[in-house]
Amino acid sequence: MNEILFVAGAVASLLAILTVVFVVIAPPAPRIPVERRRAPGDIQASGLTRLTDRTVGAIDGAIVRRGRAPFSAEQLEQASIRMKPSAFLIMVIAAGLVLAIVGLVATIGTLWMFPAMIIFAALAPLGATIMLNIRASKRRARFADQLDESLTLLAGGLRAGHSLLRAVDAASQETESPTSEEFARVVNETRIGRDLGDALSNTATRMRSEDFEWVAQAIAINREVGGNLSLVLDQVSHTIRQRNQIRRQVKGLAAEGKMSAWILILLPIVVFLFILLLQPSYLDAFFGNILGILALIVAVILLIVGSFWMMAVVKVKF
Repeated sequence: MNEILFVAGAVASLLAILTVVFVVIAPPAPRIPVERRRAPGDIQASGLTRLTDRTVGAIDGAIVRRGRAPFSAEQLEQASIRMKPSAFLIMVIAAGLVLAIVGLVATIGTLWMFPAMIIFAALAPLGATIMLNIRASKRRARFADQLDESLTLLAGGLRAGHSLLRAVDAASQETESPTSEEFARVVNETRIGRDLGDALSNTATRMRSEDFEWVAQAIAINREVGGNLSLVLDQVSHTIRQRNQIRRQVKGLAAEGKMSAWILILLPIVVFLFILLLQPSYLDAFFGNILGILALIVAVILLIVGSFWMMAVVKVKF
């Protein structure tokens, strides 16, 4: 009976956390705008909204005092997440609490109850970091794939008689994301006084694009010595297009090796979690003596070393 009450309480806590996350922090968009449903000048805020605002403000203050955030605004921007670091941190904390309750419910009554809570809760920041890195890598890859077409638009704008900045502005309106966002940022930076060459070089550094670094250097040299910049951009665009074709071929040839590496890395982890959820008592023997603990430590070390080794082998630098 006590276990049933405990599980019911855990489920109720899980529902409460989900309600706070998806109703207060990230509520669904209303069908009718709030401005139309309220009288002019009438500003109302619920108790939960005020509590959320105070929580976000407290986290912002802690981030300012600390000097850095666990998830910086630059990381969120690179991942195309339109959210403040404090709000994203609240989402991660809420996800950690939910996962901790899931681990508690899955291993209740066993020796793995508290370790499972810690392990499941740690999956939230780890998963958030992995998600940000994956989204940022995909965004940089899209930028690299769109670069040759973007340079063609720039060259066409210059041949039509536009200035370089006007051509960049036109390309920011005609290209797709993330190129449009990065070119718009270059335009905005130059409007507030930053040198165009520095803005382009900063974009290349932020997107980790060696090809765009060539473009920035070519534009900087052309601005110093003069010449036909549209022809230079056409030649650079042709070179980048050929490099992209070779890059896609290398990526296709290395795909099988990467998939095999991921399967070998995830297989022992998935099997361990599967046994932990279905038969937790089966793993109690590992913690009953020193040999079992040493075996787990050695297995984790070998898994980490093997993971780094396989990822280094299948990673092709181009």
